[in-house]
Amino acid sequence: MSPESDRRDLPDRRRTPRGGRRPGDPMGYSPLILVADDDAEAGSRCVAILARLRFAVAPCHSVEEAVKVMEALHPTLVVARLRDEPALREQMKANPSIGDIPLITLTAENDAPHLMIEAIRQALRA
Repeated sequence: MSPESDRRDLPDRRRTPRGGRRPGDPMGYSPLILVADDDAEAGSRCVAILARLRFAVAPCHSVEEAVKVMEALHPTLVVARLRDEPALREQMKANPSIGDIPLITLTAENDAPHLMIEAIRQALRA
């Protein structure tokens, strides 16, 4: 049996919504992810990928802006690729209202879209 014939036996999942929603989530709920990236092109690419997967996304371009948005919206997760990422971690630890928000740092190792999405899904399920 060829791999092609095995695929025909499976249901077609191309139109099935996947990404931010899980079966136990209330209707209309989608996790809010703050994307903090000081590179506008890379940040907009990350935002587009997450929005396509039906996550709610809040883009930020600096540490100060990210902290203000976190205090106002309290996102489910922060995805950061900032030159001054240690300063963001320090400010998050110093502020008890945002200190419990999980933070994923994008590096060269996990910058590929499928690796970034997998890291986000693992953080949300933790």
